[in-house]
Amino acid sequence: MTTSRDGARLRDQARRGDGERTDAARQAAEASPGGPSLPERLLAARERKGVDLYRAERDTKIRARYLSALERGDYRELPGTVYTKGFLRNYALYLGLDPDDVLTQWRVERGIVTDDTALVVPRPLVSPRTGLVFSPGVLVAALLTLVVAAFVVYLGFQLFRFAQPPTLQVSDPAAAVTDVAQDTSSYTLRGTSIPGATISIVAAGQGTIRVSADASGHWSQDVPLRRGRNQFDITALDPATDKPSPTQSIFITVPFSIVQAPTLTVDSPADGATFENGAIPVQGTTTDATTVTISAAYLGLPPATGGTPAPPAPSATPAHPAATPAASPSVSSGASPGDGGSGPKPVTVPVGSDGSFSSPFELTAGRWTLTIAASSDQGKTTTLTRTVTVLYKGVLVVVKVQGGPAWIKVWEDGQLDSAVGAAGIVLNNGDTRSFRGTASVEVRTGSSGVTFFTVNGTSVGALGPPGVPQTWLFAPPAAPQQTQHL
Repeated sequence: MTTSRDGARLRDQARRGDGERTDAARQAAEASPGGPSLPERLLAARERKGVDLYRAERDTKIRARYLSALERGDYRELPGTVYTKGFLRNYALYLGLDPDDVLTQWRVERGIVTDDTALVVPRPLVSPRTGLVFSPGVLVAALLTLVVAAFVVYLGFQLFRFAQPPTLQVSDPAAAVTDVAQDTSSYTLRGTSIPGATISIVAAGQGTIRVSADASGHWSQDVPLRRGRNQFDITALDPATDKPSPTQSIFITVPFSIVQAPTLTVDSPADGATFENGAIPVQGTTTDATTVTISAAYLGLPPATGGTPAPPAPSATPAHPAATPAASPSVSSGASPGDGGSGPKPVTVPVGSDGSFSSPFELTAGRWTLTIAASSDQGKTTTLTRTVTVLYKGVLVVVKVQGGPAWIKVWEDGQLDSAVGAAGIVLNNGDTRSFRGTASVEVRTGSSGVTFFTVNGTSVGALGPPGVPQTWLFAPPAAPQQTQHL
């Protein structure tokens, strides 16, 4: 029988053998300089997959420090040859590599000619079988078990009873969608629930109204109406269990009596405001309008310190030709007068059910006139303008992932971004992150073709092909520069 001491001695010998094979692996890697080593293949495959070590740990159930040791080629950190082979096979399958090819390259780089390592497992001790013996202790234990089981069943029944949500019915209006006369300014909502329930009525732009059901479970509440479609979300809360009911939505429409021009209020930006980056927050409220369009016209260079004109912001030229992502409804594509136009493309923003609208608007350095126009379905338009100044300080890089997920790692002025960390993060399709530095921002991405950059308000697009890991240094006024920073 193999003892624990013998097993430990075998593992020590295997570890000493790992140290002797390290020289052979180094010689094998030096003998074939034409292709990447196994650690380099694993690292590149993970970056192509767009995952970090902690995501790989969750997916493969292999500790991150073992995966990191495989990617560094530090096999002494692994528990043994048998486990190393299993880790390599599972990790290769996860990364989409041929496991047999990976194990063959591992043996060649490790200088292993034959694979005869075996794990010796001690044989378990067999205890003699005993018959079933009844004793007073056994009977008492069985009785206690039955009592505990009965209590658990009772407790589960009580929890199930208290977990049931309260009932909620809306009797007026009888239908979920209702039209009223054009001069109606309020409506009385009525319904039933459990006695004493708290009824919450959430109206867009009007906050939350609460009313209690009486002893018979009936409740009623007057709510104000505005022209157009009014939505009310109603829930009931059981005061004994704090369990809410499913939400019921009621829609009451007040028709427009005449075609009116929309009203428009712009809360931001203030007229004459100055911003240190180009993401201008445009927000406000409107009535009788379905869309709001934001456009900008360039007025000139921003004033520099001392009252002299500031030099124009340089436009970065991508080192790799790639398509610029199409402008989304919420963010405009930044442009400067040197692009051949008078400003960025207009952006159309939908109006919320409460009449509010909000959208960032990207501008380069300079003085600009913003035009905000609210339009109704009947073709009526109301317009307001705001004059703003954009003065960039330092370097602002906006990273947007479009077309698939991408892993990124960021350095600001040569220091790792604390929010991203040394392991990096994975951005999903449509995610956007901003990073700011005093002199430079450096970004490594696992898939260059789906990672789009905007530097100080100027879009430089994607700088490489999809699926290829690259690192780019942004230090205006210099053009983006590719580096080997990992």
